[in-house]
Amino acid sequence: MLRTDAPPASSLAEQLPEEWEQTIHEWGEPRYRALQIFRWIHQRGVFDPGLMSDLPKRLRERLAQEGLAEPARIAETHASADGTQKLLVELADQKRVETVLIPRGSVASEDIFAVPGDDDGVVGSSHTGEVTQCVSSQVGCAMGCAFCASGIAGLKRNMSAAEIVSQVLLGRTALGDSGRLAGLVFMGMGEPLHNYAAVTRAIRLLSHPEGLGMSLRRMTVSTSGLVPEIDRLARDFQGQVQLAVSVHASDTATRSRLMPVNKKYPLPELIAAVRRYPVPRRRRLTIEYTLVRDINDSQEAARELARLLDGLRAKVNLIPMNPVAGTGLQAPDDDVVERFQRVLRDAGLDTFLRKRKGDDIAAACGQLALHGESRKVKSEFV
Repeated sequence: MLRTDAPPASSLAEQLPEEWEQTIHEWGEPRYRALQIFRWIHQRGVFDPGLMSDLPKRLRERLAQEGLAEPARIAETHASADGTQKLLVELADQKRVETVLIPRGSVASEDIFAVPGDDDGVVGSSHTGEVTQCVSSQVGCAMGCAFCASGIAGLKRNMSAAEIVSQVLLGRTALGDSGRLAGLVFMGMGEPLHNYAAVTRAIRLLSHPEGLGMSLRRMTVSTSGLVPEIDRLARDFQGQVQLAVSVHASDTATRSRLMPVNKKYPLPELIAAVRRYPVPRRRRLTIEYTLVRDINDSQEAARELARLLDGLRAKVNLIPMNPVAGTGLQAPDDDVVERFQRVLRDAGLDTFLRKRKGDDIAAACGQLALHGESRKVKSEFV
């Protein structure tokens, strides 16, 4: 259920059924119309009132007058040789974001979100045709991480819950009969917890049993480390939503160089918040660590990371930096990556090497960018 202190919906398209009931009642319509409208949007992906054929004409006209309309459309589709699809999604104000459909592999292949031992086949599934969708939450990003293309042009605006949900519905349409959406990761453009209200409303819409009905455990929120919002997410969802935390360094000074957010929420404070996060039985947190040549890839850094994470129920995803034009940063050589991984595994940490998927269409981790925008965020590495 939506918490009573949550902000109201910003548009009709993102109302929950109980909110639709109130709206419909105020319009003098029978309450059962609320579920009809909600199902049209969230089960069928239809936002155009004119297509809602089981509604009376007067109600379809009222919905159109009140502004119910498509929040987004697919402007371009790019397909990778490995089966990854990147969708360029145009919003109603002509702003564009990217969302990625990633084929899922087996645990043995150390796939992108593999979590060995999980009990519901959410990630790391060997089922063919299953796809994880990487969803954007902002147009651009304010975090300014040195190795990520999304923040190069800075933050343009937050996305609404309806726009976030629309990406998922468009992704499902793009898949057609060729695949099944089996998991969502809020890990695309933007910092999800910087747009907390819209992201959490989107989660509730996507998980509602009268809509898409996706399990909360099939959703992962990735954050660069906004400590108050991590605690808030824990309170609001009791740990049912999976958490991925971008650490990317084992000491405060290095992390501040790579991630400006560390100056506000230093690494020790972040790790304390991660330790507070309620992790359900047979589940683990995800620690994301992007390896950058000669910055954070030494064996000593690996040993410091192992000490930092000691006793934490988590797995580590190692991500050799993907190419981002103009950063001047590079991925380490393979042997350096292997040695880093070996140190963590020898310390007892389950550590997986993130496979590069969609690299040929700039859909890999850290590569999603605002097209046609020039650099506005300064970095010491450029």
